[in-house]
Amino acid sequence: MIGDPSGRSDTRPMLTPEQIAANVGTYAGQVFKLLDPDRTELLYNSQWLGEFSGTDLIQLASKHTVQQLLQRRDFSNRINESRPLSVAELIYPLLVGYDSVHLKTDIELGGTDQLFNFVASRTIQGAYGQTSEVVLTLPLLEGTDGVRKMSKSLGNAIGVTDEPFDMYGKIMSISDPLMVKYFELLSDVPVDEFDSIKESMERGTANPMHYKQQLARELVGRYHGLEAAVDAEKQFNKVHRRRKSPEYIEQTQVLYSSEADLGIIGVLRLSGRASSNGEARRLLQQGGVRIDGDIVKDFNYSLKPEDGTILQVGKRYFRELKFKKE
Repeated sequence: MIGDPSGRSDTRPMLTPEQIAANVGTYAGQVFKLLDPDRTELLYNSQWLGEFSGTDLIQLASKHTVQQLLQRRDFSNRINESRPLSVAELIYPLLVGYDSVHLKTDIELGGTDQLFNFVASRTIQGAYGQTSEVVLTLPLLEGTDGVRKMSKSLGNAIGVTDEPFDMYGKIMSISDPLMVKYFELLSDVPVDEFDSIKESMERGTANPMHYKQQLARELVGRYHGLEAAVDAEKQFNKVHRRRKSPEYIEQTQVLYSSEADLGIIGVLRLSGRASSNGEARRLLQQGGVRIDGDIVKDFNYSLKPEDGTILQVGKRYFRELKFKKE
């Protein structure tokens, strides 16, 4: 009903029971993509807070001080700037703390923006004679704008219930530095593989597009299945290439005998664009070579033999590559 005041510069409107029920349905649909519903207990704190008497509320309020509440930057800023701060918002951390008391919580998990509420929970548990819970905080994930915390209300969210193509496209739209953070917080790649991705990105030897595609396939596959992820990638590549390329592109067949021929230098030669390895290196150094719209400068860059790959050299040379193994 109150809504978490964390990070807010104004008072949230009170929600009706009908609005709460609708929100809960949305939240459950999202969280049960991650948790097994048969092993998860979904509780409503109205079951115990709804029974609170005036005496109960006074007793709870006596467990915390106004000074402790005003240490919250959100609250002190609004007071200093003469912006409204309701008493309901002030007691929000106390009610959250009583949830932990009622549930006898051992561990609470959440984002770093919840730390004030978590500390209040530990304090209130102690005041009620319980062992204070252990708190685990996680970094906040910036949204597609790369600046603000991911939030549906800010229009920068990638939802776990988004359609595969939409989810794939949003992931592909994030910046390169943010992509590394997404790998760290969201991907299941082994640590040594993540370290290699991070290092190659920092050194500028990687093609960010390929890593984003890897991440997008993994995340779409997690929520929609591998087949949907592959289809979303094909659809994205088709739209992406069409947007960046001329309406008509001449096709060129690349005959290769081994994976070694698929290095970027070899492809430039096999496609007929470069007559020698030296010319291919010069084109790469000049930043004039693009694969599917992304600049390639790494001499060791390798292509996958995927028909439809767009090779661009300079502003006018475009070829749609078709691969055939000899």
